[in-house]
Amino acid sequence: MSRSEAAPDPSRELRPPVGEDGAPSGGGAARRGGPGTAGGPARRAGRAATWAGRAAGGLAGGAVRVFLVVAALFWLLPTLGLLLSSLVSPTDLNAGGWWQVFGAPSRLTADNYERLLANETITSSLLNTFAIAVPATLLVLALGSLAGYAFAWLEFPGRDWLFLVVVGLLVVPVQVALIPVSELFGTIGLFETTAGVVLFHTAFGLPFAVFLLRNFFAEIPRELLEAARLDGAGELRLFTRVVLPLGGPAIASLGIFQFLWVWNDMLVALVFADSANPPITVALQQQVRQFGNNIDVLAPGAFLSMVVPLAVFFAFQRQFVTGVMAGAVK
Repeated sequence: MSRSEAAPDPSRELRPPVGEDGAPSGGGAARRGGPGTAGGPARRAGRAATWAGRAAGGLAGGAVRVFLVVAALFWLLPTLGLLLSSLVSPTDLNAGGWWQVFGAPSRLTADNYERLLANETITSSLLNTFAIAVPATLLVLALGSLAGYAFAWLEFPGRDWLFLVVVGLLVVPVQVALIPVSELFGTIGLFETTAGVVLFHTAFGLPFAVFLLRNFFAEIPRELLEAARLDGAGELRLFTRVVLPLGGPAIASLGIFQFLWVWNDMLVALVFADSANPPITVALQQQVRQFGNNIDVLAPGAFLSMVVPLAVFFAFQRQFVTGVMAGAVK
């Protein structure tokens, strides 16, 4: 076989195929999806479907955003009404609703807050609420963290059964314990004291704290704790240097929940707190008159009592979201 017969002709590979009439055939155009072929309309139809899908997705997302904004406005409407009611004089408020300030902004005044801060009962009740909420929150965080670590990583007899008892205490309602705890506090001299209210909130906040923190601490890798033990860390050092920093988001979330529960509580404060120096919820309830409401005190007092939990929540918002989402994604 000669070399010319064995080697392919490059010029033949570059020439397009021709038909019987000598014109180039439509194979290349069909492969390219040009006009006049089946590939062109199919591709245009696919692009149109993609654009339609994107447009539908954008409209759906816009509708969801509009719905969420409207829902948020309706949700915040009572708060806005309370704020504007606290900035309107009782005379103007009785003459019309709080919405009248949109037509006459000059009716807004801070006189209600000046009278509120001049009311010693309200100011002392705010301080007393802090004196109850802060210790009750710190005690629950400290004891709950220690118990959660013990249930998660320490071996002792009856650990699982004792943890089931703690979980069972979650279903015990507060109302069931009011009478027996009142008798107990009356015997030991804690009835109508701030310490009694703090102990009651701590006792009923611990089951949830232990349950939450135990499950969070159990997700810590065992290898990390074993490495710390090999480096000579004891249980206390391991708890303070390894477990607590890793459990910061869960502890912050628990602290927000506990603070809000104690701050907004009225039933326990109404039963166990000192009637001469009550928390803010009981103090506002005592401002209700027989034939009407003391709106010039109730409105600013209620809004002021609501500002403190909101400030705590927004201050620890990032830790709260991280703690809530912890464990959701591996």
